[in-house]
Amino acid sequence: MKRTAVEFRNVTKSYGDKVVIDNLNLSIPQGHIVVLVGPSGCGKTTTMKMINRLIEPTSGEVFVFNQDVRKPDRAELRRRIGYVIQQIGLFPHMTIAENISLVPRLTNGKKGHDLTKIDQLLELVGLDAASYRDRYPAELSGGQQQRVGVARALMANPPIILMDEPFSALDPITREQLQDELIRLNEELHKTIVFVTHDMDEALKIADTIIIMGGGRVIQQGSPDHILRHPANEFVRGFLGEKRLSSHRSHTVADVMLPNPVKMSRYKGLAEAVQTMQRKRVTSILVADQDGRYRGIADTSDIYKRFHEESMTLGDVMRTNVPTLLPEMPLSEAISQVQNAPFGHVPVVNAEGKLVGLMTRASLVDLLAKPYLEEAMASGE
Repeated sequence: MKRTAVEFRNVTKSYGDKVVIDNLNLSIPQGHIVVLVGPSGCGKTTTMKMINRLIEPTSGEVFVFNQDVRKPDRAELRRRIGYVIQQIGLFPHMTIAENISLVPRLTNGKKGHDLTKIDQLLELVGLDAASYRDRYPAELSGGQQQRVGVARALMANPPIILMDEPFSALDPITREQLQDELIRLNEELHKTIVFVTHDMDEALKIADTIIIMGGGRVIQQGSPDHILRHPANEFVRGFLGEKRLSSHRSHTVADVMLPNPVKMSRYKGLAEAVQTMQRKRVTSILVADQDGRYRGIADTSDIYKRFHEESMTLGDVMRTNVPTLLPEMPLSEAISQVQNAPFGHVPVVNAEGKLVGLMTRASLVDLLAKPYLEEAMASGE
């Protein structure tokens, strides 16, 4: 059983007549990266800020580890919850070490700081402690500053960390590196991370659980794979986009097969077959009757062995024991047959025994690449 770290019970947030969060009921599991995602104005940031009481609900209750967040003092609550924001918020007049140790020093009233722990955290977020601890924020790149922000959030060892679009202002390469770093960190630390983003690709990459919001409500909650396979409605489908959905859709052989394979009658001579193979640039010939009924397959080795016998036809040399596929067969069941096929492809035959296509290894690659190629063409790349 997954323990609940954060729970919203009938939570509403209004500003005058405008309802931002509408009777929200939501459970966030402990030890996971949970991503709140949705279009601008959907209520995701408001939801996250109610966890540490940066925003107070109009009605309803928010619980952190089964304790009402209104019970402890606000400052005490926030010291137990790490917080990383887009602007990072490092103090420019403090060194990196001083920035990281700020919250424990304020809490405990100490002037000094635990250099051993600071160094451990810097190394944990991918920064060499000796090189960075005594620098100032202005001497660091945006990505390095954001790593320091994560280290500062971890300094007090909070069980929950809130991250409000922390990587959105960074360049794509740095952003991807920090996403990878966050995944690695939580595999090691097992914190509950509530992460807000409007970027669906980011959500799909880092999340254990995705919560898609719209109009102040939860539209769908689940694992990335579940949401891709089973979008709840058109809102979710539209937000995911066709490119992402098509790459995870359950395909059949009919979606992948080549519909017009090279074929000949079994009564054709071998010299004619070789000429057709050369013209069509193929290494085997599918054999079918006039009515389209599949009979077999002959490749170059089959033909070569009997080519000197002028009376031979394709019917004499074709193989009839090659497995075939049905067009409605799920692609997941067909892949192994294609991989193990002696010619690198498998005939597709319908329930009436008629040849309807050919499934090749190359067509599998085309299926995976298609949505990305279409997107690149549409963007003019």
